[in-house]
Amino acid sequence: MATQHHSPALPVPAVSAAYPMAKPGYGKRSTPGQQPRMRADFALLPTRERYVAGFVDHLPEGAAMSVKQLAKQLPLYGQQAISTALNALSVAGHLRRVRCTVGTGDETRWAFRTFWSRTARDNEWWNTYLATETAAQTAAPAPDSAPPPPWVPDEEPPPAQPEDTSPDGQAPELTAVPHQRTPLQAPAAEPTQPTGLSPAYLALACLGRDDHRLALSADDCTTLEPLAAHWLDRGVTVEYLTNTLKAGLPAQVDSPAGLLRRRLIAKLPPRLPAPNTSPNTPTLSRRILVECTDCGRPGPPETLPDGLCRPCRSAHSEGDPTSPDPTEIAAVKAHMANLRDLLKPV
Repeated sequence: MATQHHSPALPVPAVSAAYPMAKPGYGKRSTPGQQPRMRADFALLPTRERYVAGFVDHLPEGAAMSVKQLAKQLPLYGQQAISTALNALSVAGHLRRVRCTVGTGDETRWAFRTFWSRTARDNEWWNTYLATETAAQTAAPAPDSAPPPPWVPDEEPPPAQPEDTSPDGQAPELTAVPHQRTPLQAPAAEPTQPTGLSPAYLALACLGRDDHRLALSADDCTTLEPLAAHWLDRGVTVEYLTNTLKAGLPAQVDSPAGLLRRRLIAKLPPRLPAPNTSPNTPTLSRRILVECTDCGRPGPPETLPDGLCRPCRSAHSEGDPTSPDPTEIAAVKAHMANLRDLLKPV
């Protein structure tokens, strides 16, 4: 049976009016589609993590999210404890730290942001959301205002640390929080396309080759083709479409057409502004990289499940004499996965 945290969380301190804000476009960024605030928010997390999560949840958009600033406002815990709590919140699916490029020409630099979700999300959801953010960054024009000088950080990145230690050199604290499901790898691109068939039709027809659980008939592909075409009309690639449709499949799929129809409707990405296609206008890639919440190592979202790089995930998952009972962790993971499934649209 999973460990229940019966003791109430400490009252969350009010956000000070003098709480520092990051420069415009930096700092805390709330994700869409979150559930309304309730007293039971973060109830499955340990006391410290509930306390930190409650404070972060009430911070305004654009608030500074560095460990140093949070520790100044939460005197009950030091920087090491705050850093460990943020790691646990990342694993539980509440936040991701990212970096993206801003500015133009010689003034291009990295900006650091923290995406926050009161509702716990799994890896599949975070990967899809951050891919949409990447597309939005690429389509958006470069900001007119010059970036701040490089010696004034917009949000202090986490200090470099050994892969198996915390900021003061001690072993990182292990917290019983759920790991998330990891999406499957993207399918290989088709080398050729038969004439007369649309890219949307071909993407659906090829799903069964990569995973027999998604095998469709010709009639199924024709029926679902308009739904898949809506995705491509919104600027996503065939690879992105098929990767999203294949991610997180159940062990057995009784109705491939029905499952794909629900996913094509429920996971339809937002419409993005058309990029400037003028050949004389230089374009700047603004890809978002996720940072490991623990050590700050950057990488694509799919390579940092739970918001942690491989060495940090190993350090957090390997047991030690003070680690929780593995059966209790498994029960918490199963419970959180069930809650996420209940919140997903049918």
